[in-house]
Amino acid sequence: MNTDSPAPFPARFPASFPAPKCNTFAHYLGRAIIKLSGWKIKGGVPQSKSMIIIAAPHTTNWDLVYLLGAAYSFRLSIYWLGKSNLFVPIFGAFIRFLGGIPVERNKRTNMVTQLAKRINNSAGLAIVVPPAGTRAYTDYWKSGFYRIALEADIPIVCGYLDFPKKEAGLGLSFKLSGNITEDMDKIRDFYADKVGKYPELKSKIRLIEEVEQF
Repeated sequence: MNTDSPAPFPARFPASFPAPKCNTFAHYLGRAIIKLSGWKIKGGVPQSKSMIIIAAPHTTNWDLVYLLGAAYSFRLSIYWLGKSNLFVPIFGAFIRFLGGIPVERNKRTNMVTQLAKRINNSAGLAIVVPPAGTRAYTDYWKSGFYRIALEADIPIVCGYLDFPKKEAGLGLSFKLSGNITEDMDKIRDFYADKVGKYPELKSKIRLIEEVEQF
């Protein structure tokens, strides 16, 4: 048996779209989370039916709380990618209810192609991806967000949480050119002044593909 064959991605990806609806209750809950925590939202949702939203910088589990609060404040229904070990029994069901999609990083999958197809076959889909893939410092972002957006031909949206300013927002939005360095330079410029809860854990914004292409 060939154990190297790609595994289905993800094992429990929701069969229907769009994401769990951001209803009136969720909207006001999101606004309450943001307001009661002393935060504010900035920017707005781009005029695109589908998008990949970058979640950065990612340095704490609290990021998810503010992420959902901001998304619901924007009346934005989202799915978001997370490590499979978060999806433990009972708690995992709740996370899926909130739009979580488990990613098994220790298995080979055709994640990019499957997600691109699902996006293009949907009426509209917003997927949030934390490219660092971890709350700890890392030298490289994972390139899945880039490859999905490129293959699906949808825009990248720079979502951010700036803890010193207590801002959660959606900023720069653009379609990728396919020139990795030029595209990543735009993203680096945008996030240059964005600070996470633990600044020392902010990952370096670069892809391993930028190094390998030279």
